[in-house]
Amino acid sequence: MTLADFFQKIADNPSYIIFYFTIIPVTALLAGWLGRGEGHISPWKYLYSTLIYMVSVPGIFAVTLSIYFFLFERRSIMQTDVFVQILPVISMIATLLIIRRNVRLEYIPGFDKLSGLIMMITATLAIMWFIDRTRIIAFTYIPFHYVILIFIALLVAIRIGWKRLFADKRPLPGA
Repeated sequence: MTLADFFQKIADNPSYIIFYFTIIPVTALLAGWLGRGEGHISPWKYLYSTLIYMVSVPGIFAVTLSIYFFLFERRSIMQTDVFVQILPVISMIATLLIIRRNVRLEYIPGFDKLSGLIMMITATLAIMWFIDRTRIIAFTYIPFHYVILIFIALLVAIRIGWKRLFADKRPLPGA
């Protein structure tokens, strides 16, 4: 099954994806109502963390896919798939806004890792776009699975470089 086949199956039967991306903000709304003022306490913060990851990973993928379609394939905005490219982003934004009303996002476990992932994906896409614009590599003519492999390799390289750049080089106290 290719990615296009998967997207076509979603378009043929959108009830599952509509349910998925509707139930997450509704659950966040109920959790905010039931646990008002207690969002930083143990059971609620882990529920919020789970909800954020359940909605953010597809949302980030949808944004990345849209950027790829618009920048590299030069696809028209009129060909945007509502269920695959727009609904996950709207659900992600709504869920984050609902959760943020009840708890500061710094208290959510793993949220800093998610924002770091967003920054790395943005940097990787910027590098790929720059390489494509300078005609060093034309990503448009490369099969999609090779583009994904290049993207993952750049993601790993940026992650290693980021860690080395910002590594704490001070000795530990008492060492």
